This record gives sequence, structure tokens and C-alpha cells, in this order.
Amino acid sequence: MSELDLDAYLKRVGYCYEQNLLLAAALERLGISVTRLAARVRYRTERILPRLHLLLLVGVDGSKWIADVGFGLEGLLLPVAFEAGRESRQFAWTYRVVDSAGEWRLQSLRGGSWTNLYSFTLEPQAIADYELANYYSSTHPDSRFTRTLVVQLPAREARLALRNLELITDHGGAVTTRMLAGDDELLTVLSGTFGLRFSSGTRFKYRANMA
Repeated sequence: MSELDLDAYLKRVGYCYEQNLLLAAALERLGISVTRLAARVRYRTERILPRLHLLLLVGVDGSKWIADVGFGLEGLLLPVAFEAGRESRQFAWTYRVVDSAGEWRLQSLRGGSWTNLYSFTLEPQAIADYELANYYSSTHPDSRFTRTLVVQLPAREARLALRNLELITDHGGAVTTRMLAGDDELLTVLSGTFGLRFSSGTRFKYRANMA
């Protein structure tokens, strides 16, 4: 892939199947060991969800790390050591992985309590596994990605997230939300805040009230 092609690719945005597979390919090109894994999202839910998230287990100089550039919400900004209970401070956010009866969980620290983000095992996944999961995520009527307009932009100072018409700014210690006035302001925020430009009059389909 040329530099021009890569620049165009990165401007397309995407989610874990695109972003983490691209990261895996780049790491392997550098001679770094990568194992592709699958996780169940556990963020703010006790339901047992299917393994729809792609993450990476990376080996460097005898150490193992969880690398994940495709999980939004409160996901990682940097790799986290694959070592049970070891905390990783990443700017205003703190993470760790814990072992729960053979199932690993990635957690974030918020308000003095640990929150599960997702759980995973160490069984390597094939591209065919992701093809099925990706198809469900991008087409099924009950998938969050077909029901909700989601845009996210993580940075050192703050994490910005847009869910339908709700704009969320997370500074780690404080979270603020604002409801946009409507579709015209939505296009303005997408362009000015997230750098995503759409033609005037563009409208998005989503379900405003989602469980």
C-alpha cells in the first residue's frame, strides 16, 4: 500500500476489523509477533454477547501486550501489559487485565471502581471468524452499528464521542454531554469536530431510542 493509498484509507474511518487488522499487518511487517483474538463486549451490560470484537496479543522482546486501536467507548489509547492486575496509566485513564477463571477481562478505572470493557480467551482467530462477525455487525438489524450513529475521536486531553445527536466529552475525571439541535448541527459537528465532511442535506438513519 502506497503512502497515498494509506492516507486515503485512514480518512475512511472504520471499526475494529479494519483498524486492528491494519495494525496487525503493520506489526508483522516489522517482524513483531501478533495473535488475533476475539472478545465479548461487557461494557455496561451483564448480558452474554457474541464475540464480535477483534483485539491483538502482541509479543515484543519476551513480553506480551494487548494492543487495540479499534475499541471505542473507554478503550485503550496505548498497549497494556498482558499481566494480571498490572495497572497501566494512560493520560487521564487507567487500565488493567485480570484473569477470571481462565477468561481474561480488560477493565478501566472510573470513579474508584473497575469497569469491565470486554472479555476474551487466548484462542487464535482466523480471518474466516472475523468475516462472519463483521457481516453480523455491519448488517444485522439488532447490531449496534446499524442502529446507532457512532463517531469517536480519542486524544490525550479528552475523548470525544457522538452517539446519534448526543455529543459526549470525556476528560477522565469529568464527563459532559450535549444534545445537538438537529441534523444540520450534526453535519457541522461532524465536519468541525471530527473532520468528517458530508454534502449539505445529508441525513443519517438511526434509532434514537435504543436499549
